[in-house]
Amino acid sequence: MPRLKYASVARVVVILGLFCLWLQIMLSASTGGMYRDGDNNNSDTNMTLDSVLTQLPYKEELMNGNDTSEQVLALVPPELHKYLTVHPRNSTVNSTERIATKNITEIRRAIQRNNEAQIIYNEDIFGPVQNDTVIIAIQVHTRLTYLRHLIVSLAQAKEIDRTLLIFSHDYYDEEINNLVRSIDFTKVMQIFYPYSIQTHPHEFPGMDPNDCPRDTKFEQAVKLECNNALYPDLHGHYREAKYTQTKHHWWWKANRIFNQLQCTAGHTGYVLFLEEDHYVAEDFLHILSLLKSTADKSCPQCEILSLGTYLKTYQYHVNGDKRKKNLNLNYIQQVKAANEERRKKRTENLPTWNFQVYPNLYSATQKVEITPWHSSMHNMGFAFNRTVWGHIMALQSQFCAYDDYNWDYSLLHLSQNMPGREKFKVIVCKGPRVFHIGECGFHHKKSNCNASTVISKVQKLLQNAKPYLFPTRVSATVTAGGAKHNKKLVKGNGGWGDIRDQELCANMTRIGRQQRPIAYYA
Repeated sequence: MPRLKYASVARVVVILGLFCLWLQIMLSASTGGMYRDGDNNNSDTNMTLDSVLTQLPYKEELMNGNDTSEQVLALVPPELHKYLTVHPRNSTVNSTERIATKNITEIRRAIQRNNEAQIIYNEDIFGPVQNDTVIIAIQVHTRLTYLRHLIVSLAQAKEIDRTLLIFSHDYYDEEINNLVRSIDFTKVMQIFYPYSIQTHPHEFPGMDPNDCPRDTKFEQAVKLECNNALYPDLHGHYREAKYTQTKHHWWWKANRIFNQLQCTAGHTGYVLFLEEDHYVAEDFLHILSLLKSTADKSCPQCEILSLGTYLKTYQYHVNGDKRKKNLNLNYIQQVKAANEERRKKRTENLPTWNFQVYPNLYSATQKVEITPWHSSMHNMGFAFNRTVWGHIMALQSQFCAYDDYNWDYSLLHLSQNMPGREKFKVIVCKGPRVFHIGECGFHHKKSNCNASTVISKVQKLLQNAKPYLFPTRVSATVTAGGAKHNKKLVKGNGGWGDIRDQELCANMTRIGRQQRPIAYYA
């Protein structure tokens, strides 16, 4: 009996030991998996803000390094696979050869040096920037996986070699820089937002230790005497640097391009605004040109061109007879027809995907819409020129004072309050040429984030739509916009009540054009 009891105790001890070992492994894996996304809000008490910010892009690569599936690669030309190749950080065996992480002082110096130099890569190959060159401004944070796919999509676009790509960064990172500087299909410039959280982790515009916590009540904040106690937003909340940075960065980037760069001093063409998690069709520049021609002929009051459309579902039918038949249907009938087609595919076990583009959006003659510009519908892949920028600059104080942390809603506020002028008009492409692939990130916290899934859907969509890309002309329809378009903004979304944010925003417009220091190239 004692022998049996001893055996039972031994078994319990062994089981407990195995359980502890499993628990330790799981905790270790969990700790290693934190901060995998540049926009993750988790915190680790054993990590300083500096170390977290330093590791963000690489943690994302650990998550998404294998996210480029074979299915995605199959639709990418082999010569472009180099932009999707992940180079692990500090992979050399000899630790003395590893690249040391720059400290904040070094990063600030590097940012200043790069911004002063204003280097245009590949200018010797593709020629200087002309006054009518299409400039593509790309706002970049830390989502390297998405940026790789955006670059691949740009590389496949026709006439991309006639453009200038300006990558605007709010995070300085050598791997991101090396990727951008490896682009060899057109001219490239990098600009670096100098007031980022990365370079100011413990002071404004980052989070000062004495800043008021977001949800502190006004009376309590006054008693605490925290820095911004007197300046909550319209909802009674105090600023959060990770949200205010996006508006600051967009505003700085636009000012930098239109007002400060030497290569744009006489630029009169369009600046197209993209973000790191966008994906473009190969004919996006062709469509941009068609929109411009249509605006010149039919809508001189159309100040903004838009290539991206936020549609909930996109379905493309390659069957020509179905397409012609559905052209005679109204919108509701088209939706019903698309749903029925999807139902049939399910019953037949045919492959399908969530993105669906209705057949009349891609054809020999494609539809565009002229309507009032609205921030949440026309802020993706949109373009305007220096004339429109002049209208915006005339109301710069309103942009900077408006209590909304979103740059696009701040622009909408200007549009709705221009004295003696109508709201901005946009000519928008109904068949999207710019797609949003960022399922994970700042405003998207999906538990099943997988970049390859969404990218694959967009690739398949564009592959099926390929016969209808590069249309010869577009057909324009004028609409007054729906209730959402014409709803007057009564107040903003908040997040921008701090007087320091408003002053920093205003000061960005007062910086003049900088000369290139020639000695730098010696």
